[in-house]
Amino acid sequence: MTRPDSSNNLTRGSRRTRLLEIVRVMRNHNVITNFINQRNPREVRLAFQELGPTFIKAGQLLSTRPDLISPAFIAEMRQLQDNVEVDDFASVKATFEEQTGKKLSEVFSFFDETPFASASIGQTHRAILKDGTKVVVKIQHPEVARLIATDLALFRLALRMTKFTPDIGAINPREIFNEIRTSLLNEINTEIEIENGQEFYHYNNNDGIIRVPKVYKQYSAQKVLVNSSMPGKSIKNYLAQPISKDLAVAESQKAERKYLAQVLVNNFLKQVFEDNFFHADPHPGNILFYRLKEGDPNYQENQAKEAFSYEFHGNKVVWAKRQPLPPYRLVYLDFGMMGRLTPSMIDGIAQIVLALNTKDIRQIGQAILAVCNQTGPVDSEDFYEELGLFLTPFMNMGLDQIDFPAMLYSVIGLCRKNNLQMKAEVTLLVKAFGSLEGLVSQLDPDLSMMDVARPLGKAYLKRKFNLKTSLEDLSFDTLQSLKATSQLPTKASKFFDVVSSGQTRFSVRYNGQDKLLDRIDHLANRIIIALVLAAIILASSLLVEGSANHPAIYNLGVTGYIVAIVLVALLILDDLHKRFKKRKRK
Repeated sequence: MTRPDSSNNLTRGSRRTRLLEIVRVMRNHNVITNFINQRNPREVRLAFQELGPTFIKAGQLLSTRPDLISPAFIAEMRQLQDNVEVDDFASVKATFEEQTGKKLSEVFSFFDETPFASASIGQTHRAILKDGTKVVVKIQHPEVARLIATDLALFRLALRMTKFTPDIGAINPREIFNEIRTSLLNEINTEIEIENGQEFYHYNNNDGIIRVPKVYKQYSAQKVLVNSSMPGKSIKNYLAQPISKDLAVAESQKAERKYLAQVLVNNFLKQVFEDNFFHADPHPGNILFYRLKEGDPNYQENQAKEAFSYEFHGNKVVWAKRQPLPPYRLVYLDFGMMGRLTPSMIDGIAQIVLALNTKDIRQIGQAILAVCNQTGPVDSEDFYEELGLFLTPFMNMGLDQIDFPAMLYSVIGLCRKNNLQMKAEVTLLVKAFGSLEGLVSQLDPDLSMMDVARPLGKAYLKRKFNLKTSLEDLSFDTLQSLKATSQLPTKASKFFDVVSSGQTRFSVRYNGQDKLLDRIDHLANRIIIALVLAAIILASSLLVEGSANHPAIYNLGVTGYIVAIVLVALLILDDLHKRFKKRKRK
């Protein structure tokens, strides 16, 4: 079934119709209340499914963000399936030639007119370049960019029409909308994926058994992506193969799976600590596995592996030996969602890894604070206490026992409660770590990613450690300490002079002081209001009692009663409202 060219042309009237449709569906499924309070995820999924491609893609993107939505919502959003019509070949050909400025027949010796995959953003065709290279060509649907921009604008307007309140709920809805908008606009900008693919290829292709498709930038454009075709099937098909009952074969299978798990972990940690550029969505669908046949020229491929290295005056000398690679390969796909880390961020992450090893809550808390932005006043002692209560049950668990999405969502909530916002690149990294950990635990349940990460984190900090600079800092600190020590008698004498003259003033501050002072201030205000009300009621009673022959004075007394009743009613309503909000937060 092909997509008619005119079906996506939204006139002003059709925009109004679309807006009313969005509002109707959102109200029918109570989307706003359910979403901001993270309740009834199925209703939200059904609404997104009904609203079509833009909302389906938004839900799919949210399913990769455990820092933004709850695990229950993630599980539900993963069920969203694209159900889009296929663009006809004439539309595909026109898009390619318009975007690249090249004729289709000039670039390809063969181009399959029928796509082998189609999603909400685009569809993918198999093709062969003029030099015989097999490639896959991803072509964006012609009107998808305008449709997404229109739907996002209408969605924002629909939120206003539903009298949406941004300060109520378990999540920050404004943040969610901005994240969806940014992710969708990045998704439809293929040039970002082109640059990501080239960089990832440079860092990781031929890293052991890792292979990465080559991006043909000269044939790609803003709506066109041409990659080399890669063999293999999703690694989940490999995992679905049962372990043999034959003991010798079973041992071979387990050894192979263990090797694959170690390769994935070591490569991912290299991406983080060495490349500072990592694949943020390493789920099984984005990793292929294939075996080499005996006739393949790469069947007995060797690779140099570092055996020993020594660094002298900035020059690194490496001794390497060549080792044969096993006859199978892993392939990374899809570079639309990538993470990039700064050197200071890497230092912070390495500190967290090492802090987790110590199981020292304060050290862990300090490391977390270093990778968070403060959005308000932070009581670090409260944060350490709450973090300790949260982390203690996890301290003695194996990684295979930890639900990473649920734990991450809880940590994010704990940070928000304490006016902390974890930086986006950190949440992206933890999400990627959790996705890969799930795959690794299936390959080798005994392998702990943290056990592998810990020595790498130490090695990273060791590389950062400069002995000369550290000795200079130590000498300077020692000199300053000696200088300060020599001044202690003089400073002590001055201190006692101030105390004896009565000029001393001590300031004491304790945990929770601000909350207590606010409570006392609130209580004092209530007492004052109660006294004023009592005075009004007493004065009104005297006026009414002594105004038998004076209607004006009588009416003034009655007015006082009415004012008192209104004020009492307002106080009761305010108290009920605060109690309701407190219960809702719980």
